[in-house]
Amino acid sequence: MRIVSLVPSVTETLAAWGADPIACTRFCERPDLEHVGGTKNPDIEAIAELRPDLVVADREENRSADYDALVANGIEVEALHVASLDDVEPELGRLAARIGIEWTPEPLPEQCAALEHPSGHSVRVFVPIWRRPYMTIGARTYGASLLAWCGVEVAFSERGTYPTLDAKDLSAEHFDIVLAPTEPYPWHLRHLDELAKIAPTHVIDGQDLFWWGTRTPGAVTRVAKAVKRALRRQDLRQTAPSSVTGE
Repeated sequence: MRIVSLVPSVTETLAAWGADPIACTRFCERPDLEHVGGTKNPDIEAIAELRPDLVVADREENRSADYDALVANGIEVEALHVASLDDVEPELGRLAARIGIEWTPEPLPEQCAALEHPSGHSVRVFVPIWRRPYMTIGARTYGASLLAWCGVEVAFSERGTYPTLDAKDLSAEHFDIVLAPTEPYPWHLRHLDELAKIAPTHVIDGQDLFWWGTRTPGAVTRVAKAVKRALRRQDLRQTAPSSVTGE
């Protein structure tokens, strides 16, 4: 089957299933495949010229206008909708059935108990996904549900899907740590001083936090370990002399 993937998670999953797409987006990290634009601006004409049997999209990643344009060009589109950990298995099952793949889901690791800060409260994290203005993830997102599974509370998650924040929001709230994902905003070491003014900051793999699919079970384990490491480092900074922590 000739498949075009407009979702990095799907591109990775199809490869794991031995069903590489014929083309994908430039964000899919597959330089060996033809690229047909980005997730938010796919090249509809280029996709049509490839005469795919199926284009795979996702309602969280891709725009409804592009879905409509593909359908208007007579192209079959499978639109997945993954907004939480609970959605991964049924949506992958639907995709596997659509392309004729036999797939047995790997179970998730056991859900973590709510992590507690040494002071006794539940661990609360701020996850900035954009800068100027700051944006974060809400409860009805895959990333927030993954972190909740790992036992932490995501700040501002009650404010909608992707809340936008200002300085007043950040100064009025308490966070135990900032988890700075490597995508979609490419947080780098040069940003850490800025984020550290909000709370102690730790970089986390954005793909493990946001790319769902066959990577999900392993990503849950890796994210849980990363959060616990960040908390241990923070506890060490609070209790050890500066000569030990290097600060």
